[in-house]
Amino acid sequence: MTLIKSKNWLWMYGLLGAIALMTLFPLLWLLSTALKSKTENIFATPLQLLPNQPTLNNFVSVWQALPFGQYLFNSTLVAVLTVGLNLLFCAASAYPIARLSFPGRDWIFVAIVSTIMIPFQIVMIPLYILTVQMGLRNTYLGMIFPSLASAFGIFLLRQAFISVPKEMEEAARMDGCSELGLWWHVMLPAIRPALVTLAIFVFIGSWSDFIWPLIVIQDEQLYTLPLGVAKLAGTFSLDWRLVAAGSVISIAPVLILFLFLQRYIVPTESSAGVKG
Repeated sequence: MTLIKSKNWLWMYGLLGAIALMTLFPLLWLLSTALKSKTENIFATPLQLLPNQPTLNNFVSVWQALPFGQYLFNSTLVAVLTVGLNLLFCAASAYPIARLSFPGRDWIFVAIVSTIMIPFQIVMIPLYILTVQMGLRNTYLGMIFPSLASAFGIFLLRQAFISVPKEMEEAARMDGCSELGLWWHVMLPAIRPALVTLAIFVFIGSWSDFIWPLIVIQDEQLYTLPLGVAKLAGTFSLDWRLVAAGSVISIAPVLILFLFLQRYIVPTESSAGVKG
């Protein structure tokens, strides 16, 4: 019996290891290409993941040839502002839908969630026209504008608000807490895992967004990292080593953010703050 269980564990770990390898292989190849010197063939057969002479010259060349520091600042500013505003508006919208009673509440929620099925390409042109009419073209706010709130974020936080025990809400009301104070001091801390999860999704989406900044931004000083990486292809006649180096620079902050915040994604018991 023990032997059968051990074999099952071996099969499970083998399958998970194979899936992990397939998932990580493109990233490993990207990093390997970025570290290879110009004398190495990146398309050699069989594929060689470990560079013979690892070098950081590709990163230096990319950083010096294009204002990657400015691109990094632009991406960071846009992503941070997008996350902050998205969390604020989604939490403010999800709370009354989840905890308050008013006419048409369920229909409003259905209407919001139904917009998830609408592809961005359909609303892209109306959003662009509205952005131009508001004078937000070639501005940071213009890049943030479509992501100020999201149906997915409202849905996720609404489900999180519903899971908060009513005892916490009743205790806060008995202590004289206002509706705004209840939302800020009780409800938001209680759904911190959901907020962190939404923040990660919004940050990744904003950081990697290419289509919308390409449409709304023409000033190269406002380029984000995805636009900067795309520009590398024309600047260096498609030298894959330099494109790979720029890609590594663009994805490194996202990986670091996820490593630091992944422990907050694990759901916690909201009822831990309720005394019996």
